[in-house]
Amino acid sequence: MGRDDEKQMSAVSRTLAILEALSKVEAINLENLAKLTKLPKATLLRFLSTLVSLGYVHRDAADTYSLTLKMFSIGSRSLSHIDLITVARPFAKKLAEELGETVHMGILEDDSAVYVLKEESKYTIRMYSRVGKAIPLYCTAIGKIFLSEMDDDQLDSYLKDHSLKPFTPKSISDEQALREELKRIKDNGWSMDDEEHEMNIKCIAAPIRDYTGKTIAAISASWPVFRFEETSLEDKISEILAATRQISEIMGCSNKE
Repeated sequence: MGRDDEKQMSAVSRTLAILEALSKVEAINLENLAKLTKLPKATLLRFLSTLVSLGYVHRDAADTYSLTLKMFSIGSRSLSHIDLITVARPFAKKLAEELGETVHMGILEDDSAVYVLKEESKYTIRMYSRVGKAIPLYCTAIGKIFLSEMDDDQLDSYLKDHSLKPFTPKSISDEQALREELKRIKDNGWSMDDEEHEMNIKCIAAPIRDYTGKTIAAISASWPVFRFEETSLEDKISEILAATRQISEIMGCSNKE
């Protein structure tokens, strides 16, 4: 990379650092923005002047700076070109290849989750499922992801309208036990179906989030019990989380604090 290229990359990095810093505050003066971005005031002022002239930043009479809606407008237009299934498919395919097992993506539809994407296991013995199949929320890995995102009122309403009918002897049929399970899922960022929907099938799922941080889908991998090795559980979880994190980033979710 030549010197000109390095200068150009430096300018892009600084511009993005300024925009990201402004996105975290309602308005800010030059001195505090310099502290936030760790840029010299003279350099910062030069970049701000350009951003103001382009309409991305507003400077008021008190010399404080804030983002305009121009950046939001650009981001909103790009959303119309993003198809979740198209974005997720290569990651789901790669995950199925790495794990060797069936991978599903599901979305929330009314009081169920629905499979909208499936990548098959490499093995002859596979989990029976199909795109379009609806599955319950309280006893599936994908479903529990959506339940864990509900607030107290939403969860209370769901539990009022749905009896926790056991699908297998391992299904959670106690309301308090389910609430405790959902709290663990919320804290951990992933869920597990331990033969709760179908005997001899274990699933691990993680959420996909959009630019608002809202969970818009979940991806799961499924194993027949005889191929599920408990010793590699952490590795399985890490691979699924890595896939959902990458999809979420494309959908606009920032994992930065």
